[in-house]
Amino acid sequence: MFADVKAVLFDLDGTLIDSAPDLGAAADKMRTDRGLPSLPFEKYRPMAGAGARGMLGVAFGMTPDHPEFAALREEFFRNYESCMTQRTYVFDGVQQLIAALAEHGVQWGVVTNKSMRFTAPLTKAMPLFSTARAVVGGDSTPHPKPHPAPLLEAARQVGVRPIECVYVGDDARDVQAGRAAGMGTVAATYGYLGALDVKEWGADTQIASPLALLQLLRLTQVA
Repeated sequence: MFADVKAVLFDLDGTLIDSAPDLGAAADKMRTDRGLPSLPFEKYRPMAGAGARGMLGVAFGMTPDHPEFAALREEFFRNYESCMTQRTYVFDGVQQLIAALAEHGVQWGVVTNKSMRFTAPLTKAMPLFSTARAVVGGDSTPHPKPHPAPLLEAARQVGVRPIECVYVGDDARDVQAGRAAGMGTVAATYGYLGALDVKEWGADTQIASPLALLQLLRLTQVA
């Protein structure tokens, strides 16, 4: 599918790591702090990719135009900062995928819309990211995804041309950003998407597991 790829860039939440348990816990604490009953985690998980907007929507039925949204978002952020590495884990197969990329001399990095307020401490706390050549957050450039600026910045940090990169993500914005940056695009369907049909996103292809990427890159999985 892809040939002569020198770097693979990944979205973070829902692509490399499952942060839904900590995101849900941060929002649910806001409910219980107000004397409201706890909601089951399954309510929060499908909206994990939408960050604070999604979590507050589940917890309180609140949209960003609500007059109290900004204040509650900051409370959510503080809760999340205090617990963001307690339940978050790397998706099955990701460790092996990153090892295979290293085995074949393919560099890798992260491009997320999560602000560096959270991205920096989270990636520093997880051993997986010690070999990442770039970690670009939603506020690392003037424009977040779907603008191509964050992906172009990551390619610059890695030291490769955009055309030599593939970008993997689990949101339509990821595909839009990758295409705008001139990169190959892969939609990851194994995270939070469930039965969502991603064909309309226009990605070059999609994968149902992290290790499926190796076949697309024409690499052999390391044992």
